[in-house]
Amino acid sequence: MRLLRARQPSRRSGPRPGRRLYNEAVREALIVIWEASDRVCGKRLRPLVPILVEAMERHGHLQLAPEVRAGLEAMGAATIDRALREVREPGGGRKRRNAPPSAAIRRNVPVRTFDGWDDPAPGFVEADLVAHSGPTAKGSYVQTLTLTDIATGWTECAPLLVREQKLLTEVLSEVRKRMPFTLLGFDTDNDSVFMNETVKTYCEEAGLVFTRCRPYRKNDQAWVEQKNGAVVRRTVGYRRYEGLEAAAALARLYSSLRLFVNFFQPSFKLAGKARDGAKVRKKYHPPATPYQRLLTDTRTSEDVRRQVTAIHATLDPV
Repeated sequence: MRLLRARQPSRRSGPRPGRRLYNEAVREALIVIWEASDRVCGKRLRPLVPILVEAMERHGHLQLAPEVRAGLEAMGAATIDRALREVREPGGGRKRRNAPPSAAIRRNVPVRTFDGWDDPAPGFVEADLVAHSGPTAKGSYVQTLTLTDIATGWTECAPLLVREQKLLTEVLSEVRKRMPFTLLGFDTDNDSVFMNETVKTYCEEAGLVFTRCRPYRKNDQAWVEQKNGAVVRRTVGYRRYEGLEAAAALARLYSSLRLFVNFFQPSFKLAGKARDGAKVRKKYHPPATPYQRLLTDTRTSEDVRRQVTAIHATLDPV
């Protein structure tokens, strides 16, 4: 380029005079047509311009000079969008939503689907939050953290006074202490209370495999979703609980409920399914309690067997 300029000094680029093809009258007419079209985008408005102009002139809503009409019909879709940029946002258009802070964390957390478990050892759990907000989600209310083991169905519940990531890790640490086996994996949904640097760092320091489900795919967390209804909602219901006293009452309830559910509540576990045309045939293992599945699993250590057997011997189901 320097050779082609013959070493002439480069001139500062700026707006080129005389490049604007459409005057203010064309722009004002475009705004009127855009409003009449229910504010569609430029690509949809471009083929609609001749139709709208003809219909609006026929009914007396518009009267354009020939040069203004020719300018409107010559406008391209990109030019239409640029001309409407100043009036689109005050007119109710929305800017593109910025990505939430959890998006960066979410990209670094592997996705695990409902069929991606491949018979894990006891200790890989799905986690979810159950909101006790009642009929309205306004204000602060108690939430229940539910953990469900994939291999055995062992379920632990604990109340959270508020939705806060540091509090979540503290509650998770307390739940890990009362679980009979070591927590190995932590699979959650895409809620921002899970998808953050605090929880991710906690899992890395604790040696937990941190995974997530796909957005808007609740069946990826079918195990914990089932326990949300069969354990938490069935026992606690749908009323609103808020404050320290309500959280303490739920903590006392869950300390007894965990023993009843895990030692005296048999459940089915899917063994496999096969599709025959439009029909899906499912096979289930015989019903068993999480305690029984934990004992029969060959990967359970003898210390864990002795611990849960001793607890079972002291329990009164009534």
